Amino acid sequence: MTTDTASTGAPQTEDRLPFDVRLVPAAAVCWSITAIGILGGPGAALAATASAVALVLVVAVVLHGLAIRHAWPGPSRSGAVAVIVLALCFGGATWLQMRSLAEHPVAAAAEKRAWVTASVRLEDDPRLLLSAGPSMVMTKAEMTRVDVGGEALYVGGRVSIIAPESSWSALLPGQEVTVRGRLGVPLRPDMSVAVIRTSGPPVTVNEPGAISATAGTFRSNLAAVAQNSMPPDRAGLLPGLVVGDVSRLDETVTENFRAAGLTHLTAVSGANFSIVIGAVLLVLRGIGIGPRATVAVAFVVLVAFVIVARPSPSVVRAAVTGSIGLVALVTGRRRQAVPALCGAVLGLLAWWPRLAVDVGFVLSVFATAGLVLVAPIWGDWLRARGWPRAAAEVVAVAAAAHAVTAPVVAAMTGTFSVVGVAANVLAAPVVAPITVVGIVTAVIATVSGSLAELVAQLASAPLWWLIAVAEEAASVPVAGVVVPDGVRGAALAALSTAALLTALRFIVFRWVAAAVALAALALWTAHVLW
Repeated sequence: MTTDTASTGAPQTEDRLPFDVRLVPAAAVCWSITAIGILGGPGAALAATASAVALVLVVAVVLHGLAIRHAWPGPSRSGAVAVIVLALCFGGATWLQMRSLAEHPVAAAAEKRAWVTASVRLEDDPRLLLSAGPSMVMTKAEMTRVDVGGEALYVGGRVSIIAPESSWSALLPGQEVTVRGRLGVPLRPDMSVAVIRTSGPPVTVNEPGAISATAGTFRSNLAAVAQNSMPPDRAGLLPGLVVGDVSRLDETVTENFRAAGLTHLTAVSGANFSIVIGAVLLVLRGIGIGPRATVAVAFVVLVAFVIVARPSPSVVRAAVTGSIGLVALVTGRRRQAVPALCGAVLGLLAWWPRLAVDVGFVLSVFATAGLVLVAPIWGDWLRARGWPRAAAEVVAVAAAAHAVTAPVVAAMTGTFSVVGVAANVLAAPVVAPITVVGIVTAVIATVSGSLAELVAQLASAPLWWLIAVAEEAASVPVAGVVVPDGVRGAALAALSTAALLTALRFIVFRWVAAAVALAALALWTAHVLW
């Protein structure tokens, strides 16, 4: 829990700690309760809350006993009480939300696959959904009114809409539309009420707001300039790297990125915000702007980029985690980065509980933790062995991000990329230039399309390099190893990564680590063959 500052020597002990981890138990407990409640329903939320409270009490008692026996600084009562109070709050809120979801009238109609006419407000851009059939898109929306079984219901609730690409792809977030379709149960437990499948265009469509329309123009200008100034594979990749628009991304490029462990580059992540804000800070400080004005301008740019990339929960969490990572690196205050990250996790989960089961949220948090906790240590280790500073930092960041996220990817997808670190190291030098050039291109395109096309050419060669890296990495035999999904896959990926790191770090245990890695590989192979 927290360190007892009343104990003698406690402040010195805490000062010697490299990181402030006092908020970690609260974040872990509240995140676990929320995720279990969403996946298992109201009953699971109550069970998870009770189990978490009991676990906190047991751990606090055990640590207190050890502290008395060995004269260690013990856990503070206020820290344990704070974790328990937060657990009860998050557990109670999750129980109420999941119970409301289970009793929602539209959820009952979805079980019967009823036909409905619903008025909704779109939350994000329609995205291609290959699993739903050819030329189908999916978007998330918030209901305002539903007509089902001849009854008009003025209810809220989040739904997924699966519709034809031809008549839905041009819609923008914030637009209010009316859709006629058949209800179905949610595709996955993400706090959605239902799925609406339709084969026709929206019945009615309202005009988007000024902010949404401006952001849509910004995105479409970037895509148009890319299409006019470079080959199709690069033209489809540029908007994906800059603002997460993958609507024109080539299928071959998509598959190569997935096999190479580079898929995260085509989604708006904390790295995008770190690059954009970092570039702004560099320019402003270079021309002599004061700290306060620099912070103000950086904040405005951050908000503008959130709007352009779409202010969905996934983008907001990327902005938060990216900002935390950037501040930690720029200021050198890695100790404060951990409580900032934990506080961000608690705040985001309180506002958007469904992020608890969002893969992007998990990857963002883990990657940010790896960036501020692991990468600097590994970078120092490499520099101590004669590596140049730039090379050491690039390799350390890529390796740390891959190491901490590999178990999550394995659990979610059932694959473990063996070329991911190498591919990310080779890709890292061009990601920032592409992002900055893309943003500048989109800004210039609002004034002059021809000038924007000239500027976009600066990103053509880096894009070619990125595509080539993905293609070569994907062509490596067994580039992605098949593992069991779920907890077993995560455990195997974590053990194999730990074994590899041990082999590289400690020469004495190299053969032992290699044996563990081979055993894990044998288990994977046996599972696949079985």
